[in-house]
Amino acid sequence: MSGPEASAAPRGLERGAEAAGGTPAPATALPAPAPWLVRRLFPLLATVGLLLIGMIGTTLVGPHLIGKTAYSLPNDLWGTLVAAQRLLHLDLGGLYTQPTGLVTFPGAAVILAPAAAVADAAGLSLQHPGPHNLQPAVWLVAGPYMIVISAVALLAADALAERLRVSRPKRAFLAVASGTALWNVSVQWGHPEDAVAVGLVLFAMLALSDGRPARAAWLTGAAIAVQPLVLLALPLMLVMLEPKRLAGFLARSAVPSVVLLGAAAGANWNATYDAVTRQPNWPAVDHPTPWLSLAPHLADGAVAGGPARALAILAACGCALIAGHRLRASRHAGRWSQATLSELLWWTAVALALRSVFEPVMVAYYLWPGLAVALIAATRNWPRLIAASAVATAVSFGSQSSWRSPWGWWGFMLLGLALTLFFACAPLRGPAPQAA
Repeated sequence: MSGPEASAAPRGLERGAEAAGGTPAPATALPAPAPWLVRRLFPLLATVGLLLIGMIGTTLVGPHLIGKTAYSLPNDLWGTLVAAQRLLHLDLGGLYTQPTGLVTFPGAAVILAPAAAVADAAGLSLQHPGPHNLQPAVWLVAGPYMIVISAVALLAADALAERLRVSRPKRAFLAVASGTALWNVSVQWGHPEDAVAVGLVLFAMLALSDGRPARAAWLTGAAIAVQPLVLLALPLMLVMLEPKRLAGFLARSAVPSVVLLGAAAGANWNATYDAVTRQPNWPAVDHPTPWLSLAPHLADGAVAGGPARALAILAACGCALIAGHRLRASRHAGRWSQATLSELLWWTAVALALRSVFEPVMVAYYLWPGLAVALIAATRNWPRLIAASAVATAVSFGSQSSWRSPWGWWGFMLLGLALTLFFACAPLRGPAPQAA
C-alpha cells in the first residue's frame, strides 16, 4: 500500500482510538542528527594518523633511515612561511620577492599566517633548513599546523561521500586512501595551499548540489585565492548554474582574489605580475616533460609554467561543455541527485588532472588533486574504490622517483592518473543522470 492510501490508514486508526476514548498516538519524531565529531570520525582519525606518521617520520625515523641528524623536511614550505610572516608585518611589497619564491595567489600566505604568528611570538627563526640549521624548532609548530589545515580536503571528501550515501565502511576506507595520498602534497612537499584549495572547492560543489549557489561562490572564491589551480574546476560549476545566476556567482568568486592580488600588486606591481603570470619552474631540479621545448625560457634556467596552465584551463572548459550537455536536466533542480553529483565529481577529477597533461615541468605533488577527487567518485562500489585507491597510492609514492626521463616518468604518471580515473567511474557509458 502506498501514496494516499498508506498515509490515510494511520490517520484512520488514530481517529478510531480517539473515538474509543483512547489517547492519540504521538507523532513519530525524526532521529536527531549525529554530532559532527561522530559524522567526521574517519577523516579526523586519518588526520591524526597522518600527523603522527608525518611528524615522527620527519624528525626521528626519516633521518635515522638515511643516517643523518637533520630533519627530513619539505623544502617548499619555508618560502611560503616567510611570505606569511611578511604579511603579518604588513610588508605586502615583499610577498613576491626572495626568499619567498611565491608564485601562487596571496591566500597561500594567509592560511599560514597563524603558524607564522606563533613562530614570531616564540622567537623561532624561519631560516631555511641547511647545514647550519639541521633541526629547525619552527617545524614542531609549522609541521602539525600544516598537516591539520591540509585535512580540509579529507573532511570535504567525507562530507561528499556522506551526501552520496556511501556506507560507513567505504567512508573509512576512503579516509585511509585519501590520507595516504595527502602525504604527498602536505608532508612530503609542504604545499598545504593545494589541499586547502581543493577542500574548499569540494565544499563549494557540495553547497551547489544542495541548491546554495551563493555559499558555493564564496567558497570557490576563497579556494581560488589560496591556489588558482582550482580554476580548472570552475567551468564545471558554471555549466550547472542557471544563466541568471552566472554573473553573481562569478562576481562573488572573484572578490577574494581581486582584494588580495590588488593589495600585493599595489605594493609591488612588478614582482607580483612577474610571479603570478610567469610561474617559473626549473627543469634541472624537477621532472621535465615533452612540453619543455615549447615553454618560454626565463633566466637562471627556469621556464614559464603560466602559458601551459592556461591551455589546461581551455581543456577544462571542453570537459565542462561535455558534462553540461549530459547533466543539463539537473541545472534547474534545487538538489542534485546522487548520480549527478558523482558524475560531476568525476569530471572535476579529469579537469584537475589536466594540469599534469600540459605542464612543461612536473613536480610529484601536481598529481594529487586529480587523484584525491577521483577517489571520492570511486566510492560507488568496492571494486572500483579498491582498484582506484591501489593505483593512487602507487602513483603517490612512485612519483617520488628521481627518474628524469621526459617521456618515462611523465608517461608512467599519466598512465597512473588515467587508470585511477578509469577505475573511479566511466560516466559516458550510461545514460545521463536525471534531476533529483
